[in-house]
Amino acid sequence: MKKSVAIPEKDKAPHCIGIIMDGNRRWAKARGLPVFMGHSEGYKKFKEFIRWARAVGVKYVIAYAFSTENWKRSESEVKQITELLRMVLDTEVESLKREGVKLTFVGDIEKFPADVVKKARQAEKETAHGANIEVVVALSYGGRDEIVSAIKKLTKDDIQKLTEKSFSEHLSTQGIPDPDIIIRTGGEMRLSNFLLWQSAYSELFFTKTLWSDFSEKEFTAIVDEFSSRERRNGK
Repeated sequence: MKKSVAIPEKDKAPHCIGIIMDGNRRWAKARGLPVFMGHSEGYKKFKEFIRWARAVGVKYVIAYAFSTENWKRSESEVKQITELLRMVLDTEVESLKREGVKLTFVGDIEKFPADVVKKARQAEKETAHGANIEVVVALSYGGRDEIVSAIKKLTKDDIQKLTEKSFSEHLSTQGIPDPDIIIRTGGEMRLSNFLLWQSAYSELFFTKTLWSDFSEKEFTAIVDEFSSRERRNGK
């Protein structure tokens, strides 16, 4: 029988979580499976993760799904990831609507095939009124690229009046809170170009667990640890 996991008090839970879902390829290779199976299993885990986050009162999840650097991977792997994305957009929107999930995409998504871009924008429209949790999927996203793109939007007048707050309004995450927590699975201890501006005061958690093996118990332990930390933000 599966052991129940204690749910932290919702008023102590993080409001926004960033997640770097690392280790899908290694998970598949360790089992003698095609790399695509790792990505497919990783998507199933992400669906579980959203349920866990909702259960503890998280209102925003920002997921690093495909970085600007990931375009350097093999053509076949990029194609498989694109097919997985296409399948998700074709089959999951109605479920997201029923569960009150608002879906948002950030990054240079226009680099994906036109039909995928169209499906993504339609999914955003159809889930726009989801009030339970907002799931922000970073696709073809890089923190440095985001900052450079924001700078290019600034006028001379903007620059003269520039503040951290006004600059944030030019980022792709405008209107989305900075993450209280960033979790990275897979053993690497770096942000890898994820939310470089937004992570200034995020609590960072790194685990050696591969993404597809990440458990609700481990997630809850991270949330518990977060709730015990004193966050002074430089004060």
